[in-house]
Amino acid sequence: MTTIQEFHKKSIDNPDAFWGEEAKLVDWHKPFSQVLDFSRPPFAKWFVGGETNLCYNAVDRHAEKRPNDRALVFISTETDQEVVYTFAELKAEVVRMAAIMQNLGVSKGDRVLLYMPMVAEAAFAMLACARIGAIHSVVFGGFASGSLATRIDDAEPVLIVSSDAGMRGGKAVPYKGLLDEAISLAEKKPAKVLMVDRGIDKGFNKVAGRDVDYASERAKVMDADVPVTWLESSDPSYILYTSGTTGKPKGVQRDTGGYAVALTSSIKHIFCGEAGETFFATSDIGWVVGHSYIVYGPLLAGMATIMYEGTPLRPDPGIWWQIVEKYKVSVMFSAPTAARVLKKHDTEYMHKYDLSSLRHLFLAGEPLDQPTHEWLMGELGLPVIDNYWQTETGWPMLSAMPGVEKTEIRFGTPSFPVYGYNLKIFREDGTVCDPDEKGIVGILPPLPPGCLSTVWGDDDRFVSTYFTLFNEPQVYSSFDWGIADKDGYHYILGRTDDVINVAGHRLGTREIEEAIQGHAAIAEVAVVGVADKLKGQMPMAFAVVKNADSIATPELAAALEKEVMKKVDSSLGAIARPSHVHFISVLPKTRSGKLLRRTIQALAEGRDPGDLTTIEDPKALEQLQKALSAAQG
Repeated sequence: MTTIQEFHKKSIDNPDAFWGEEAKLVDWHKPFSQVLDFSRPPFAKWFVGGETNLCYNAVDRHAEKRPNDRALVFISTETDQEVVYTFAELKAEVVRMAAIMQNLGVSKGDRVLLYMPMVAEAAFAMLACARIGAIHSVVFGGFASGSLATRIDDAEPVLIVSSDAGMRGGKAVPYKGLLDEAISLAEKKPAKVLMVDRGIDKGFNKVAGRDVDYASERAKVMDADVPVTWLESSDPSYILYTSGTTGKPKGVQRDTGGYAVALTSSIKHIFCGEAGETFFATSDIGWVVGHSYIVYGPLLAGMATIMYEGTPLRPDPGIWWQIVEKYKVSVMFSAPTAARVLKKHDTEYMHKYDLSSLRHLFLAGEPLDQPTHEWLMGELGLPVIDNYWQTETGWPMLSAMPGVEKTEIRFGTPSFPVYGYNLKIFREDGTVCDPDEKGIVGILPPLPPGCLSTVWGDDDRFVSTYFTLFNEPQVYSSFDWGIADKDGYHYILGRTDDVINVAGHRLGTREIEEAIQGHAAIAEVAVVGVADKLKGQMPMAFAVVKNADSIATPELAAALEKEVMKKVDSSLGAIARPSHVHFISVLPKTRSGKLLRRTIQALAEGRDPGDLTTIEDPKALEQLQKALSAAQG
């Protein structure tokens, strides 16, 4: 039996031999001539010269061998639908979607933007793009028109695929109005919009000459045949935008061959899934987990995947476990926030279903606290494995790897560096930390297969954002603090920059500040992430008003706070809404004018703000404390 340490060491010391072996998990149309080309650091090209296709590997090859096996299970507890697609049926739907896209002028290298709820058609669209070599960019349905418009302008899609509405908690969430608004704001407008009409928003706007009905188009291509477009391994498969510390989101660009190999390999070594079994990830396709472990990863490995529209509580808190029993789920993947939500409800919901098929539950998206980890593992009586990664990496960086070696699960830690990642904890001078010493989590390049290959349309930004932590050595920065103990277990301690993690969703505080700043009454604002028992973190805003009269009474202040929140909702979506907007007359800054974010955050969390010798106006702190205690009062 290989140990995790030996397996990891081989992947770092001899990446060509290691990844050359893993690449056999994927079918290649044309074999690669070189495993790794790292001639232009930090850019890495994997499986150079090899030709393959994500859709072929996820759908076609299984449809040939096991056409009647389950491939995709769409469940909506919102619309009471449940549809099972076999591999043969999934292939037919993906081919139809690909034919529609081609009829609408989409070809290899074109971008297709998806703004979709969790419906089967969203998965068809992603796989159809992969089939014809188009590059998909999925935007989370909870984002508002402003965020969507910036992504349209950056990706320049020739087609947008959307729907009239999603559903959440029994309420319709209209999409089309937001999409129309985003297109009107965008400079680079798409030629066509393909609409999946679910019949939820009956009166949605249809733009003549631009909007096309999916059902009508599908009826025309029922017997279509769209061959697979073979792509060179480094050809882009998709762009996924991630919030950063500056206003403009970064388009994380993923390759084709490296991603296919990394995901298929991860299902084997980390998630222990087997062909013919069922994988259930409770995420959304708008996030990286949805890309990697709802759509691509399970299907690449020949597993059935569950696509779920709904909450963990509807119709009752047992719904997820009911699904596990019904579809004999062997691997489940969720987020700590969801676990904390379930923790508040009667555990009988967990125990009334037969969960004997479930071997592991994996959690990621934000740090998993020890009490939740301990509770979940105790109740389920099976390994609950925390794993840590990022939109940028596309698959886990830290995790236990039970497919390689069963190691002790310790609470509150995502365990060990995953094979392929030469991950270290660095001091701020670029040297490596000792055990139990806090530092920055970084990766010595080359990044392994599956990670971002660059930032869409901006190689310079890729280097300047991720690889300028030190002059020497060149290191990929995760922007997270971490500690490794003497046994090699790693602990993640929070961000080094101004990105906050709300229920597993990354939000840049600057984006929220810009949205608030857009309100006519606001002169200046600071947003910080504040610890939250349920969601991990919540944004909190501290704003200076232009005119003190606008907050002269508690009623006026409350009304303005509402307006500001509404402003955030409309430009970024409700997910970015601050928990509070505190009005103060001055923000704490250093004498050189730098905003003391860490200080604001410490006070908001009730911690000691530390050394404040550089503060320009000590009264600013008093105001902050006053505002915070009034809100608690």
